[in-house]
Amino acid sequence: MTQILNAKPVVQAMKENLQQEVAALKAEGINPTLGIIRVGSRPDDVYYENSIIKNCDNLGIATKTYSLDLNISMEEFTKVMTGVNNDSTVHGIMLFRPLPKQLDEEVIKHLISADKDIDCMNPLNLAKVFEGDMSGLLPCTPAACMETLSHYSYNLSGANVVVMGRSLVVGKPLAMMLLKENATVTMCHSKTKDMAGIAKKADIIIAAMGRAKMIDDKYVSENTVVIDVGINDAGDGKMCGDVDYDAVVDKVSAITPVPGGVGSITTAILMKNCLRAARKKHW
Repeated sequence: MTQILNAKPVVQAMKENLQQEVAALKAEGINPTLGIIRVGSRPDDVYYENSIIKNCDNLGIATKTYSLDLNISMEEFTKVMTGVNNDSTVHGIMLFRPLPKQLDEEVIKHLISADKDIDCMNPLNLAKVFEGDMSGLLPCTPAACMETLSHYSYNLSGANVVVMGRSLVVGKPLAMMLLKENATVTMCHSKTKDMAGIAKKADIIIAAMGRAKMIDDKYVSENTVVIDVGINDAGDGKMCGDVDYDAVVDKVSAITPVPGGVGSITTAILMKNCLRAARKKHW
């Protein structure tokens, strides 16, 4: 029978550890605080912001929100970001993306303080990951994938893992994190030949292509563990992953659902990164 790798027990275990860390920091006089910067009022951003604030409140992490006008200039945005960078009471910064066209993300990713960059936007934090240094602030979605595999006790050493997608947000840093655990990693992308044939031989498939229900039963075997990173519009008002869940759920060893899978763990990783940044600041 297929094992459903639900996020709930993973998040619960993480929260217990995070609550202990918050208590330890506060005992040392440190009040961990997350700064949330949102440009405009996209409904999905507002929803996610409210979710983050609720999770912070539950853990005892303070929040400061910066709601900026959609038409804010690059100059004004830079002033806000510099102010948050320099605010010693803010330990972590979460910036919602994508940004409007007048804001240059290529500049901003260097502007955000690497020490507060809990979503791993600054290239300095990504560089650490590519060097095999996982002690800093890790990209949240790849870290959520790793947290899932760890919680459900999958041994990655020597495992054949196929990562579908080569973005700097997920695919590339995730490959480095898997290599750190001695997995054998194959990266696939839109130009890969016979992706289904490659994937079918894998022990673990991690789907991060950004294409709704792209992965069907041709890509999997009865021994495959499927980690679905995708969050897509299914076209019927519901969310779906990159994997055609209904087509593969009975034909694999294990699978993460969407919703209720990797995405739910990503928020907990944000909290973990914020506490790590707070601890680092006061070392």
